[in-house]
Amino acid sequence: MSVVWDEPVARSRRLSLLPIIEEAAGRVNLSRVMNGLGIPRSLWYQWRKAAAPDRVKEPAPRKPSPRALTPEEKTRVLSVLNSPEYQDLAVPQVYASLLDRGEYLCSISSQYRILRENSQVRERRNQLRHPDYPKPVLVATKPDQVWTWDITKLLGPYRGIWFYLYTVLDMFSRYVVGWMVAERETGDLARELVERTCELQKVDPYQLALHSDRGDAMTSKTLTEKMEDLKVRLSYSRPRVSNDNPYSEAQFKTMKYRPDYPLHFGSVEDARCWARGFFRWYNHEHYHSGIGLMPPAVIYYGLGEERWEERQEVLAEFYQAHPERFVKGIPHPPFLPRSVWINPPKETEAYLSPEKGAILTQLDPVFVQ
Repeated sequence: MSVVWDEPVARSRRLSLLPIIEEAAGRVNLSRVMNGLGIPRSLWYQWRKAAAPDRVKEPAPRKPSPRALTPEEKTRVLSVLNSPEYQDLAVPQVYASLLDRGEYLCSISSQYRILRENSQVRERRNQLRHPDYPKPVLVATKPDQVWTWDITKLLGPYRGIWFYLYTVLDMFSRYVVGWMVAERETGDLARELVERTCELQKVDPYQLALHSDRGDAMTSKTLTEKMEDLKVRLSYSRPRVSNDNPYSEAQFKTMKYRPDYPLHFGSVEDARCWARGFFRWYNHEHYHSGIGLMPPAVIYYGLGEERWEERQEVLAEFYQAHPERFVKGIPHPPFLPRSVWINPPKETEAYLSPEKGAILTQLDPVFVQ
């Protein structure tokens, strides 16, 4: 009888071979038996081990080291570390203080080990903790629901001389509704700009949410009190979070990457003159990728659907003349946004693709801070 050992062998066959091999091994050398069967000895040992019942080997009890601290000694060390005298000190300082008093409990590493066993390895002194700022969540489904604003520096004629550009942006349309260039950054100037902008755009009470970062001008008492009078809700970015005010930051980047953006401005009047031309271009000529390649003024004044239909007619006419060029059917212009978010919740992601027919007009504008 010969077994091809490098092929799988059924369990029943292995069990039938085991007693035969054991009986033959009692009379003949095991190696000769296995060679006669054509089975390696290592495979025989594996079969016998697999056939044996599982044995859970109990670990031998570990003998305590003669150098280990007794439970009583550990309790005393922990009580000393947590005593009013030492509870505010680091472990090395406690160790040194006890030595100066002629007392030795254990090594520094043993003291840390005892603290770790009791879940006390942390900074035990009172620490300054930053408050947990809530994440701002805002959505706009039409103009004048959410404005974002920020201040950026413009380099003056000399090093260390700056001018300050205040910009108020409608989040839904990206339309700059108000701006100002000043020689300083103050809450009074911010209050004046926002107040005049609300009057110019005829903002109703409780209609608008104003979002910004937490700069001194943004959180000033004068601006906050005025917004309360105008019934404008305030929203703030979280500290050290760069993407909580993305629309104002993107607008500043567009401005400073313009080919005609000056390296520096000779005076505040020079800065105002340049900004006037830039914002005219940005609002009425700049094709913004976030709003279907429309100028912000078109979306802000409600002309987006009409302009989109005109573009669609142009594409439909070209499609009729050359249908072979469009394998997916009639082309469409970039779709217009139905909603614009800051930090959208995950459950709203399905609504954010107008290409798939998502419409958010049934959702009321919400403001959550």
